[in-house]
Amino acid sequence: QVLELGIVVHSIVIGLSLGASNNTCTIKGLVAALCFHQMFEGMGLGGCILQAEYSKAKRAIMVFFFSTTTPFGILVGIGMSKTYKENSPTALITVGLLNASSAGLLIYMALVDLLAVDFMGPKMQSSIRLQLKSFAAVLLGAGGMSLMAKWA
Repeated sequence: QVLELGIVVHSIVIGLSLGASNNTCTIKGLVAALCFHQMFEGMGLGGCILQAEYSKAKRAIMVFFFSTTTPFGILVGIGMSKTYKENSPTALITVGLLNASSAGLLIYMALVDLLAVDFMGPKMQSSIRLQLKSFAAVLLGAGGMSLMAKWA
Protein backbone atom coordinates (compact mmCIF):
# COMPACT_ATOMS: atom_id res chain seq x y z
CA GLN A 1 0.00 0.00 0.00
CA VAL A 2 2.93 2.34 0.64
CA LEU A 3 4.26 1.54 -2.84
CA GLU A 4 0.83 2.38 -4.28
CA LEU A 5 0.82 5.69 -2.38
CA GLY A 6 4.26 6.65 -3.71
CA ILE A 7 3.30 5.76 -7.27
CA VAL A 8 0.00 7.64 -7.04
CA VAL A 9 1.67 10.83 -5.75
CA HIS A 10 4.37 10.53 -8.39
CA SER A 11 1.79 9.97 -11.15
CA ILE A 12 -0.23 13.03 -10.15
CA VAL A 13 2.89 15.23 -10.13
CA ILE A 14 3.94 13.96 -13.57
CA GLY A 15 0.43 14.52 -14.88
CA LEU A 16 0.36 18.06 -13.51
CA SER A 17 3.72 18.81 -15.12
CA LEU A 18 2.61 17.43 -18.46
CA GLY A 19 -0.80 19.12 -18.45
CA ALA A 20 0.46 22.53 -17.35
CA SER A 21 3.39 22.63 -19.77
CA ASN A 22 3.14 24.84 -22.84
CA ASN A 23 6.57 23.98 -24.26
CA THR A 24 6.44 21.24 -26.94
CA CYS A 25 10.04 20.17 -26.22
CA THR A 26 9.13 19.59 -22.57
CA ILE A 27 5.95 17.75 -23.51
CA LYS A 28 7.78 15.35 -25.85
CA GLY A 29 10.31 14.42 -23.18
CA LEU A 30 7.65 13.99 -20.51
CA VAL A 31 5.48 11.77 -22.74
CA ALA A 32 8.47 9.53 -23.53
CA ALA A 33 9.44 9.25 -19.86
CA LEU A 34 5.82 8.78 -18.83
CA CYS A 35 5.20 5.91 -21.24
CA PHE A 36 8.47 4.20 -20.39
CA HIS A 37 8.40 4.25 -16.65
CA GLN A 38 4.64 4.03 -16.10
CA MET A 39 4.79 0.68 -17.90
CA PHE A 40 7.47 -0.63 -15.53
CA GLU A 41 5.78 0.87 -12.47
CA GLY A 42 2.58 -0.87 -13.52
CA MET A 43 4.32 -4.21 -13.92
CA GLY A 44 6.04 -3.87 -10.54
CA LEU A 45 2.91 -2.72 -8.76
CA GLY A 46 0.80 -5.40 -10.43
CA GLY A 47 3.18 -8.10 -9.24
CA CYS A 48 3.10 -6.73 -5.71
CA ILE A 49 -0.69 -6.55 -5.70
CA LEU A 50 -0.92 -10.17 -6.83
CA GLN A 51 1.62 -11.37 -4.25
CA ALA A 52 -0.14 -9.53 -1.44
CA GLU A 53 -3.27 -11.64 -2.05
CA TYR A 54 -5.71 -8.80 -1.43
CA SER A 55 -9.43 -9.24 -1.97
CA LYS A 56 -10.77 -8.63 -5.48
CA ALA A 57 -12.36 -5.35 -4.39
CA LYS A 58 -9.11 -4.04 -2.93
CA ARG A 59 -7.20 -5.09 -6.05
CA ALA A 60 -9.74 -3.33 -8.25
CA ILE A 61 -9.47 -0.14 -6.19
CA MET A 62 -5.66 -0.16 -6.37
CA VAL A 63 -5.69 -0.78 -10.13
CA PHE A 64 -8.28 1.99 -10.56
CA PHE A 65 -6.14 4.53 -8.69
CA PHE A 66 -2.99 3.59 -10.59
CA SER A 67 -4.84 3.83 -13.92
CA THR A 68 -6.54 7.16 -13.29
CA THR A 69 -4.08 9.31 -11.34
CA THR A 70 -1.89 10.35 -14.29
CA PRO A 71 -4.83 11.29 -16.54
CA PHE A 72 -6.38 13.13 -13.58
CA GLY A 73 -3.14 15.04 -13.03
CA ILE A 74 -3.00 15.91 -16.74
CA LEU A 75 -6.58 17.25 -16.64
CA VAL A 76 -5.85 19.34 -13.55
CA GLY A 77 -2.63 20.58 -15.19
CA ILE A 78 -4.51 21.59 -18.35
CA GLY A 79 -7.03 23.43 -16.19
CA MET A 80 -4.24 25.20 -14.32
CA SER A 81 -2.15 25.97 -17.40
CA LYS A 82 -3.56 29.50 -17.76
CA THR A 83 -2.62 30.52 -14.20
CA TYR A 84 0.31 28.18 -13.57
CA LYS A 85 3.80 29.62 -14.02
CA GLU A 86 6.28 26.76 -14.43
CA ASN A 87 9.30 28.76 -13.33
CA SER A 88 7.82 30.58 -10.34
CA PRO A 89 9.56 29.85 -7.03
CA THR A 90 6.36 28.56 -5.42
CA ALA A 91 5.67 26.11 -8.27
CA LEU A 92 9.28 24.89 -8.32
CA ILE A 93 9.37 24.33 -4.55
CA THR A 94 5.99 22.58 -4.52
CA VAL A 95 6.84 20.27 -7.42
CA GLY A 96 10.28 19.61 -5.94
CA LEU A 97 8.86 18.63 -2.55
CA LEU A 98 6.20 16.38 -4.09
CA ASN A 99 8.75 14.75 -6.40
CA ALA A 100 11.22 14.25 -3.55
CA SER A 101 8.63 12.66 -1.26
CA SER A 102 7.28 10.31 -3.92
CA ALA A 103 10.82 9.43 -5.10
CA GLY A 104 11.85 8.68 -1.52
CA LEU A 105 8.85 6.39 -1.07
CA LEU A 106 9.58 4.61 -4.35
CA ILE A 107 13.28 4.14 -3.58
CA TYR A 108 12.50 2.85 -0.10
CA MET A 109 9.94 0.37 -1.41
CA ALA A 110 12.22 -0.79 -4.23
CA LEU A 111 15.19 -1.42 -1.97
CA VAL A 112 13.57 -2.61 1.24
CA ASP A 113 10.39 -4.40 0.22
CA LEU A 114 11.04 -5.55 -3.34
CA LEU A 115 14.76 -6.17 -3.84
CA ALA A 116 15.71 -7.20 -0.31
CA VAL A 117 13.35 -10.17 -0.42
CA ASP A 118 14.86 -11.38 -3.69
CA PHE A 119 18.47 -10.72 -2.70
CA MET A 120 18.13 -12.48 0.66
CA GLY A 121 16.48 -15.61 -0.75
CA PRO A 122 18.25 -18.99 -0.58
CA LYS A 123 18.73 -19.23 -4.35
CA MET A 124 20.50 -15.86 -4.49
CA GLN A 125 22.60 -16.51 -1.38
CA SER A 126 23.92 -19.78 -2.77
CA SER A 127 25.29 -18.35 -6.03
CA ILE A 128 27.91 -15.59 -6.23
CA ARG A 129 27.50 -15.49 -10.00
CA LEU A 130 23.74 -14.86 -9.69
CA GLN A 131 24.42 -12.15 -7.10
CA LEU A 132 26.87 -10.36 -9.42
CA LYS A 133 24.44 -10.55 -12.34
CA SER A 134 21.63 -9.26 -10.13
CA PHE A 135 23.69 -6.35 -8.80
CA ALA A 136 24.69 -5.48 -12.38
CA ALA A 137 21.04 -5.55 -13.46
CA VAL A 138 20.04 -3.25 -10.59
CA LEU A 139 22.84 -0.80 -11.42
CA LEU A 140 21.95 -0.84 -15.14
CA GLY A 141 18.29 -0.23 -14.32
CA ALA A 142 19.06 2.62 -11.93
CA GLY A 143 21.48 4.10 -14.46
CA GLY A 144 18.89 3.86 -17.23
CA MET A 145 16.28 5.61 -15.11
CA SER A 146 18.82 8.30 -14.19
CA LEU A 147 19.58 8.79 -17.86
CA MET A 148 15.86 9.12 -18.60
CA ALA A 149 15.59 11.76 -15.85
CA LYS A 150 18.06 13.91 -17.79
CA TRP A 151 15.44 14.48 -20.49
CA ALA A 152 12.31 14.51 -18.33
